[in-house]
Amino acid sequence: MTASKHKVLIVCNQRVRDMSFLPSDLDRLSAMADWEWLHLEGGVEFGPNEDPGAIEQLIERVGDVECIVVSHGSPMISADVMDAAPSLKLIGELEGDRFAYRIDVESAWERGIRTVDTTQGSSYPVAEWALALILISLRNAGASFRSILAGEAPVATDNEFGYVHGELTGKRVGLIGCGHIGRRLVNYLRPFEVDIRVYDPYLASELPDAIGVVKTSLENVLSKSDVIVCLAPLTPATAGMIGQRELDMIPSNSVFVNVSRGAIVDSDALIARLKRGDIVAGLDVFDPEPIPPDSEIIGLPNTFLSPHIAGVTRVSYQRFFTLMVDELERFFRGDDPLFELTPRSLANRRGSATG
Repeated sequence: MTASKHKVLIVCNQRVRDMSFLPSDLDRLSAMADWEWLHLEGGVEFGPNEDPGAIEQLIERVGDVECIVVSHGSPMISADVMDAAPSLKLIGELEGDRFAYRIDVESAWERGIRTVDTTQGSSYPVAEWALALILISLRNAGASFRSILAGEAPVATDNEFGYVHGELTGKRVGLIGCGHIGRRLVNYLRPFEVDIRVYDPYLASELPDAIGVVKTSLENVLSKSDVIVCLAPLTPATAGMIGQRELDMIPSNSVFVNVSRGAIVDSDALIARLKRGDIVAGLDVFDPEPIPPDSEIIGLPNTFLSPHIAGVTRVSYQRFFTLMVDELERFFRGDDPLFELTPRSLANRRGSATG
């Protein structure tokens, strides 16, 4: 007698399906499960669809599913939805701004339902761009490019930042945040033989030794690093976390890179710090975005800017679903998921103590 297949429901809008679902991943999913797509539009980009009609459609479709995969367009997978799905064993968030905002994770855990989050599919290109901005900033390449546009020939002198401080090898790098992006960046930094210090109150105590970094305070990262990279998620605890006091800790001849969220840093204080001319910044994010055309940040010679492109690649959008299908394969064969949400994840999202 042929065993019945697992049942999976994918809930998302048309954009997600068009951008993320590779035929090869759909073939893999079809080989292990009967799956359906619930096409729903609406809701804010990083939050749930609160349309009552969409919620009703969802509840009508979950009766016999074992796994629900959600993304943009999906309502919250709430306690009510879970209660309508007695066979439900796993819920996964496919794409979003970290931490599965469309899953009531505590209600899931109360019911023995596991929760996973593959939104770190974009961590790969973000880590790559963080490394690029480190190298660009150490050479103060933004100033060199401006000189080319002005028809000037840059000259290497002891007053030129890139000439004096331009090599990454052997420097101390401080990371603010050491989640998926940070840990991938740590791997990319290995060939440069750097000393890596991290500030992350949510980093499990056993990880620093495993990945070869030293865990320290925010003050130490800011005041004792040649290169500082902001990788923290935007949460109630990190919004405005880096203000004038923190920026004043950054020593002269250092580099500050931000590939996380602009609102973590006080923009006015950052501009004031950069106008002192003794540090260089590489910024993929700013607050507000897009950067106002009259913002002083655009004209500062010791600043290199990119328009929030670090995680935006075609492959990264496809990777979200690839990683989720990987998770489903692991789960169906009885293995633990790699990207399971935990109480630590929830504390990080809320900006609360880990306990």
